[in-house]
Amino acid sequence: MNEVEVVVAHSERATLRVGDVFLKVDADQARIDVEVEAMSLAPVPTPKVLWRKPPVLAITAVPGTTLGRLGGPSTGSPAAWTAAGAAIRKLHDAPPPSWPGRAGRSIDALEAELDAECELLVTRGILPADLVTRNRQVAEAALRPWTPAFTHGDLQIAHVFVDGDEVTGIIDWSEAGRGDALYDLATFTLGHEDHLDDVMTGYGTDVDLDVIHAWWSLRSLLAVRWLNDHGFDPFAPGCEVDVLKSRM
Repeated sequence: MNEVEVVVAHSERATLRVGDVFLKVDADQARIDVEVEAMSLAPVPTPKVLWRKPPVLAITAVPGTTLGRLGGPSTGSPAAWTAAGAAIRKLHDAPPPSWPGRAGRSIDALEAELDAECELLVTRGILPADLVTRNRQVAEAALRPWTPAFTHGDLQIAHVFVDGDEVTGIIDWSEAGRGDALYDLATFTLGHEDHLDDVMTGYGTDVDLDVIHAWWSLRSLLAVRWLNDHGFDPFAPGCEVDVLKSRM
């Protein structure tokens, strides 16, 4: 008999696994709508939708294993990272969706959010002021005009599955939409800087690496407090706080 596995759970949403079926429970119907629509448009392997009955979405598991996780070693070969880079490029080259995704926030809105978050990180004593100030300076390079692309919006390495050197599936599309392609590349390589060259080989075009470095800082600054408040540990080895420290 299959057991129910809690994959992730917090106040906004939860994902359960029963055998080869994942049940995503989300009170925000718009996120479920985005996930289903994005998977239908994406030119890369995605889970199959079995059924929808708000607030639940049932999808299939994808074959293969993940490339690793933030804070842990990569289980994928350099060739697998290169294949992932090629898959990401294929996504970014597809016609962008009509809606903005997580990677598509305006420069003004992102800057305001970043400044407010940096202030909270310091006033609440979560991070030292010099660490926040330095990474806020690095993050500035990400606040520039960008060409809209089809972005995943939450492209953590744990969301990319491979079998050998082939990408077999990309999951968790609720943040997808029109956005900055370099945000995806930065999210995918966060905490795994040693594989950035492999990913760029597969991606197949020159990008501004300073912007990827900036997104590492920006994304981490925006994530630390939320993770801390929702029972996750951004201070674990190799995770967001270590990413910020590496910029020092």
